[in-house]
Amino acid sequence: MSMTTPPGWYPDPGAPGTERWWDGATWSAHTRPVAGRSFGPPQPVTPVTAVTAPAVRRRRPLVVAGFAAVVLAAAVAGGFAVLGGPDDEPRTTGASRSATAPQVVNSPSARPGSGPSDDPHTLVDQLNGITLPIPDGWEKSDDMVGELLTMVTKDTYDCPGGSGFCHHGKVTTSTATASDLKTAEAVARHDIADAANDAYDHDAVGTRLYNGITAHHEVKSGPVVVDGRTGYLVRWQVTTGSGPGGYVESLAFPSTVGSEAMVIARFAFDAGPDGPPLALMDTITRGIVPLGGGGNGGVGTSLPPPSP
Repeated sequence: MSMTTPPGWYPDPGAPGTERWWDGATWSAHTRPVAGRSFGPPQPVTPVTAVTAPAVRRRRPLVVAGFAAVVLAAAVAGGFAVLGGPDDEPRTTGASRSATAPQVVNSPSARPGSGPSDDPHTLVDQLNGITLPIPDGWEKSDDMVGELLTMVTKDTYDCPGGSGFCHHGKVTTSTATASDLKTAEAVARHDIADAANDAYDHDAVGTRLYNGITAHHEVKSGPVVVDGRTGYLVRWQVTTGSGPGGYVESLAFPSTVGSEAMVIARFAFDAGPDGPPLALMDTITRGIVPLGGGGNGGVGTSLPPPSP
């Protein structure tokens, strides 16, 4: 039986002695040196059939002979052949990093990046090695469009654009994909427009829940310490075609795990009396800590990044 390979740390197919994070669909930018850890997703291991991720791979003809032929001799005279695809079928290379997932015998995990915690007050981002506090009146979301770990306000309302329902507040975390951007400020400034569009211009399938963004302006930006690392935030106020508009923030900071890839936390709060207070963005930021607790940071603090 073939199933999708669960997310986890596996031997890097292109760098011996290194592990790379498999997110359930493709190889991520996160790497770490092998340090005697067992491979696979961060869960208890249960014996199941070995599984692989979907892949485009070249198949070669397989000839069943020997013992199999003897066993089947009573039913079929001689051997038989099981043919794969043609030899000119597309073939991936090691550089793609997504050609083939490692074979494992671990049970599949529930979702990429999520942790095993059932604590309703904590959002666990296992891939990036952080946890976020879930405020009162908020909850974890099962909406994984775009593979963003998400929490939202519990209360919903009819979207002013006339389609679907909306939340007064949303916070997501993910790993930055723009690998050519080397600073937290560059990552945050690059991300803010996408964050605003995703929150208030259109959703993942193109629906304009607020009839689009008609204007925006920056209300805050600057360095911030998150999880002991110096990051950067950019906050916009957006005006929408329908509804009260809102505030959107992109917060970028380096992870403390693996290859220290940039992490992006996005905040989207409705404006007006029904939206969460803006101060809650800073409260959540101060509450971001490493897995296992501890850590320090927050808006206005001035801790330098730790030495490598």
